[in-house]
Amino acid sequence: MRPHFACLLALACAGSLAAAKTLDIYFVDVEGGQATLMVTPSGQSLLVDTGWPGFNGRDADRIAAAAKKAGVRQIDYLVISHFHRDHAGGVPQLAERIPIVHFVDHGPNTESGAAAGELFTAYEKAMAKGKHIVVKPGDRIPLRGVDVQVVTARGEQIGAPLAGAGQMNPLCASTERRALDQTENARSVGVLVSYGKFRFVDLGDLSWNKELDLVCPANRVGTVDVYLTTHHGMNMSGPAAIVHALRPRVAIMNNGARKGGTPEAWQAVKSSPGLEDFWQVHFSIPAGKENNVGEAQIANLEEACQGFGVQLSAESDGSFSVVNQRTGFRKSYAARAQ
Repeated sequence: MRPHFACLLALACAGSLAAAKTLDIYFVDVEGGQATLMVTPSGQSLLVDTGWPGFNGRDADRIAAAAKKAGVRQIDYLVISHFHRDHAGGVPQLAERIPIVHFVDHGPNTESGAAAGELFTAYEKAMAKGKHIVVKPGDRIPLRGVDVQVVTARGEQIGAPLAGAGQMNPLCASTERRALDQTENARSVGVLVSYGKFRFVDLGDLSWNKELDLVCPANRVGTVDVYLTTHHGMNMSGPAAIVHALRPRVAIMNNGARKGGTPEAWQAVKSSPGLEDFWQVHFSIPAGKENNVGEAQIANLEEACQGFGVQLSAESDGSFSVVNQRTGFRKSYAARAQ
């Protein structure tokens, strides 16, 4: 009995070790906001944004459910990309459901007015129960085994190209700049997450001109395996000049049924060289069928949905898989040829 038990225990441990080799990313449906949960092979967690306030705690419940599925009992690092309600509004409700250890942001809210003040006051009250970290471009968030580098924050961007980046961007000359954006969108904290050879970029709601600053005249970030569409796939962000420079193999859009997924931004992604696949959290109703991907790669088809998400698991060799939580449909992507 004892040798048999030891054999079973060894097999179980081997299975656990095998399962722990991936960086898992959960793109939680918060109805056109953002909540992206990353769980490292060591079990640490990083959450970018918390979705909306209200709705009877809908978004906080969905994030907590994703954390439970991932085996996460606390959020080690909560990164608030910027202070808008669809990104930072859910912080107080989430803090009631799961402990948050570190609160990471770009510093105080740069917008004024009653609504902005109320949002930031609620955030500060929740933040008082944890530790606060203010980041600037070039900083790193200390996760074990995964490199999380801040590439934009508070309207600034990294000064020097990252390793392997720095190529001149031919699309810059033909891309017009737009009116100056003085909102929190332009101050978004953007991060590049690297696990071995795998690279994922999340720029929050970074606006058009600030995206151009990051990749023009030279691309300071380099190429990525997975790109989370900026600003939910809205046409005030996501010019081809940045998407095509990043050359993602897979793009994921955290849009809502009626927010994001605009034809211009969608087409900038679809025409990106080297793109293998595109996944959406929602079917975009205003964009029409011609500007949506196939149903197999859309987590929620109806406006009144159950809040299914998209899940990604990455290996350190650069290979990864993506799953539609609504159907269980999975696609695997081999490591990029060197």
